Amino acid sequence: MSIQWFPGHMNAARKKAAEAMEKTDMIVEVLDARVPQASRNPMIEELRTFRQRPCLKILNKADLADPAATQKWLDFYNKQKGVHAVALSCKKPSDVAKVTGLCMKIAPHRGTALKPLRIMIMGIPNVGKSTLMNALLKKRVAKVGDEPAVTKSQQRLYLGNNIVLTDTPGMMWPKIEHPSDGLMLAASHAIGSNALIEEEVATFLADILLMHYPQLLTARYGFKTDGIDGVSVIEGVATKRAFRIKGGDLDLEKAAHTFLQDYRTGAIGRVSLETPESRVALLASYQPPPSLSDVRTDDEEDEEEQEEGRPLRKR
Repeated sequence: MSIQWFPGHMNAARKKAAEAMEKTDMIVEVLDARVPQASRNPMIEELRTFRQRPCLKILNKADLADPAATQKWLDFYNKQKGVHAVALSCKKPSDVAKVTGLCMKIAPHRGTALKPLRIMIMGIPNVGKSTLMNALLKKRVAKVGDEPAVTKSQQRLYLGNNIVLTDTPGMMWPKIEHPSDGLMLAASHAIGSNALIEEEVATFLADILLMHYPQLLTARYGFKTDGIDGVSVIEGVATKRAFRIKGGDLDLEKAAHTFLQDYRTGAIGRVSLETPESRVALLASYQPPPSLSDVRTDDEEDEEEQEEGRPLRKR
């Protein structure tokens, strides 16, 4: 299943972000620590690079991610030019308290009364930007919700200490190139529920957990994982939780929803769906679909063969 999700307001949000970035000193990009690269919007990187703005990458929800995988991602990002990466939870005040200090180190030439430090907070939907904004300002100024794309307009706010924050709506990009990225984002709740089928997303997630975290599945649901696949995991969740529809059949829809919620809330345990190594393997194996100009129909080939006097091939 290939998942695509690009609500209309996001195109307008991109244009406004491009305009605002001209008057911004640095970018704070919030990522989901469980899927850092899948949750990195390439349009943000493109805008940031064009304006040559430094970036603090926050791997949020680090308390839900595998610590070993998170450390690999920190090493990966901290090797990049103009980037500093940190893992934290935007729900923890002690973690959020570190952010302004890190920003001041990244842009030490700003942060005075005459030259306030202008920070733009960016990221895809539901990665925790609004939670970060509220925690930094120590009051509720940005809407926070369990559904992605709650914030739909740009806000400019004064933090104090000569710091100005610009909060932007969560932005997806027009086309998710790798199908697995769409599924990882859907599993992590960065994509609206109207754009996905939960049973398919849950099965994809279950296959990853079977490969890398089978012991967590056993600990959470009480069934053995030897020799089973993702579909069997969802069936096992339905059986263990006694989810049944009228007539006695397993309620796989409810089981899939429960399984996804258990992952999203951390009830299954600390899980990461990708690592720098798995990302390299994905890119190495990826074959982009042919462009329309590369696709020739059978009729076009037949016409060419007739013009050249060659016999038509049997189809």
